[in-house]
Amino acid sequence: MRRIVNAFFSKLDGGKRGCAVFVLCAATAISLPAQTFTTLFSFDGTDGASPFAGLVQATDGNLYGTTTTGGAYIGVFGTLSGTAFKITPSGTLTTLYNFCAIGYCIDGDFPAAGLVQSTNGNLYGTTEFGGAGFEGQFGMIFKISLTGTLTTLYSFGAQTDGTDGVAPIAGLVQAPNGYLYGTTSGFGTGGTVFKITPSGTLTTIYNFCAQSGCADGENPQAALVHAANGDFYGTTLNGGANCAPYGCGTVFKITPSGTLTTLYSFCSQSGCPDGENPQAALVQATNGDFYGTTPGGGNCASCGTVFKITPSGTLTTLHSFDGANGLSPYGALVQATDGNLYGTTAYGGAYGTGETGGTLFKITPGGALTTLYSFCAKTGCTDGETPYTEALVQDTNGNLYGTTAYGGASGLGTVFTLSVGLGPFVKTQTTLGTVGAAVKILGTALTGATSVTFNGTAAVFNVVAPSLITATVPAGATTGTVEVVTPGGTLSSNVPYRVAP
Repeated sequence: MRRIVNAFFSKLDGGKRGCAVFVLCAATAISLPAQTFTTLFSFDGTDGASPFAGLVQATDGNLYGTTTTGGAYIGVFGTLSGTAFKITPSGTLTTLYNFCAIGYCIDGDFPAAGLVQSTNGNLYGTTEFGGAGFEGQFGMIFKISLTGTLTTLYSFGAQTDGTDGVAPIAGLVQAPNGYLYGTTSGFGTGGTVFKITPSGTLTTIYNFCAQSGCADGENPQAALVHAANGDFYGTTLNGGANCAPYGCGTVFKITPSGTLTTLYSFCSQSGCPDGENPQAALVQATNGDFYGTTPGGGNCASCGTVFKITPSGTLTTLHSFDGANGLSPYGALVQATDGNLYGTTAYGGAYGTGETGGTLFKITPGGALTTLYSFCAKTGCTDGETPYTEALVQDTNGNLYGTTAYGGASGLGTVFTLSVGLGPFVKTQTTLGTVGAAVKILGTALTGATSVTFNGTAAVFNVVAPSLITATVPAGATTGTVEVVTPGGTLSSNVPYRVAP
């Protein structure tokens, strides 16, 4: 029987393996000039516990996320079933929804992934368990409004042969065609890639393990990334050409219609210095290449790596962790407005031993890594510990935000922010559109804006709120930076807006 891995137990397993290999090195500096780390909120169980995922900035200027456990109701396996929450950039948290409020957890249980805001204004997410399929054990997809009204859109296990998938651990991504795309991890099957309409019609576009020995990959646990070429890129935890019988994982490309190409199989080198078993999503940087992490491989079995891979599949290992600068990066990277990539390691650092600690780090596209913060710097790890964070998010105020699964005042996880001296900017909710398309532009202190341009071409716009402008892609616009002139100065978009024919 193939190895069965879910978000909770696979992450714990990684930490236990880390105990065997981690040697704490001499304490290193945990902060640099112009950096400020702040614990914004500590969960206490009633408002949620153990957030595994990162946050998303919504059009109202607030950040939204999930906790895997805690809350008000008991889930499928006898533990508290998790929550969805809203938190302001300054740290005021509101619980939006307690999962398992409906019998048999039809409304979901154990949301391990983050949320995504659709162009219709609603948030979308997944739960690993719950839903209407087989005693609530197969997972589901949900929609939730910014005020907390939740709708179950799809319950996995609806097809008796299991081909629609089981256990969606990863979050969703919305493509320009309006569909949301995601993966299921499998649990005894190879896993799937699917698309779903915002109203809930699901189509399975690929079943993994379609090739002998699961050479095409198995058990995807990460969200997809929609690339500039129109295809999706992702990773699988297991499968691939190496490490029989389970496989050390892959990087793949898949078209919106479901044609999959395996780009790379991990542990292609003796001893796995190129990494193994990736669990995080990729990020496409402004140079066109993709960047990602593996929690295993590198300098030791559980040290982990940061890698770069080209759209055609050439992989370069940029960094291997050594314990003192972190251990086991389970989360994805984010490229900030300074061009550098930022991420977390779940363990290690200046105060980490075994399954504790963790770090925040910065790495250049060329591979130069700097440890920015080591968790457990405060007694009892009240600053947080073990950031499994799906990915940090850079708020339009310039600061980075994330979560830790444990630590904090009650030991049940935190929300934190890290300022590294980056200024405010704007970002478009979608990064691709045609002339005449309506575009939502997120920012900070947008009231009084006097101009919006798409690569220098003036656009008609409306200031909806201090955090939101709506604009129309103007005739003559070309691919490039979106700029908003406000009373406080000119704000530029973090990535180019692509104007399609």
